[in-house]
Amino acid sequence: MASKTLVRLPGLADVHVHLRVPGGEHKEDFFTGTAAAVAGGFTTVLAMPNTTPPLVTCEALHAVQQQAQMVALCDVHFYAGASPDHLDELPLLAQDTVGLKLYADQTYGPLRVDDLATLLSCFQQWPRTKPIAMHAEGRTIAVGIGLAAAFGRPVHFCHVSRADEIALIAQAKANGLPVTCEVTPHHLFLTEADAARLGPLGDMRPRLATQADVDALWAHLDTTVDCIATDHAPHTLAEKRGPEAPPGVPGLETALPLMLTAVAEGRLSMERLVALMAHTPRRIFGLPEQPETWVEVDLNARYTLSDANLRTKCGWTPFTGIPVQGKVHRVQLRGQIIFEDGLIVSERTRF
Repeated sequence: MASKTLVRLPGLADVHVHLRVPGGEHKEDFFTGTAAAVAGGFTTVLAMPNTTPPLVTCEALHAVQQQAQMVALCDVHFYAGASPDHLDELPLLAQDTVGLKLYADQTYGPLRVDDLATLLSCFQQWPRTKPIAMHAEGRTIAVGIGLAAAFGRPVHFCHVSRADEIALIAQAKANGLPVTCEVTPHHLFLTEADAARLGPLGDMRPRLATQADVDALWAHLDTTVDCIATDHAPHTLAEKRGPEAPPGVPGLETALPLMLTAVAEGRLSMERLVALMAHTPRRIFGLPEQPETWVEVDLNARYTLSDANLRTKCGWTPFTGIPVQGKVHRVQLRGQIIFEDGLIVSERTRF
């Protein structure tokens, strides 16, 4: 067995997670979701608003913020949701959120925005100091870039997955437009061939793409891509195997091992990994610093990803059977060890 090679990284930030509170606690909750985050090296997560009810009012937002403060094992920040019925609340929602999530393409939930009037209102009302994060695919990315140019304000594109999309974003950046983007590990490590193999366990939005699309994402990882974000979207196995399987896959516990494996294979530098998973996410979303916070990883640890011992409540991963190199050993948050040798050691326990 190879000896340990321990390296400390900053606490990671995942800018795209679904913690399922409120309304989906049978899939995930603030305790299990942040336990999964900590086990994966994340000390900050940004939670999406397409919950039940969605986070489109101050009342709904403040309720979940209070719940998270009680039980979360790491820092949880929230997006506001864009809804035609609650545009008047956007200025107040902006005060307590990291960004506005705008679903401009097919999504699972009630928050799709596909009319120009609502789009324009969101871009007019949302403060320029905070990004608008868009779920946009294909031609809708061009719409988002056009709005960024028209309003001169930052737009962040979620889970970019296709070669033509990343090329368009690269051109927008070259022209000086204030756009940023994220890519998920499942779009970097899985293809449409894996979707066929995995069945509903490989179904997400955007769908898995071709090997050429995957290659294009890797080619832009050192330049165009700003963040690695998991789009952690847990569903129970019963739901995924049911007649109307919802799209989405978990990812908080597998993202860092997969990216560390890329470092071990020479596909990515450690410096770039830290930028993509720690420094740049914090800069884009204006996240507060976390003093005395770090993640210690064993670069030599070799093992195979599996469903065993996952903290996420859904209990499965589409990456089962994939060999990796690199494992989280310890996590410290603001001077307190909260994870060590596979165990949550935080003073917080489930209420």
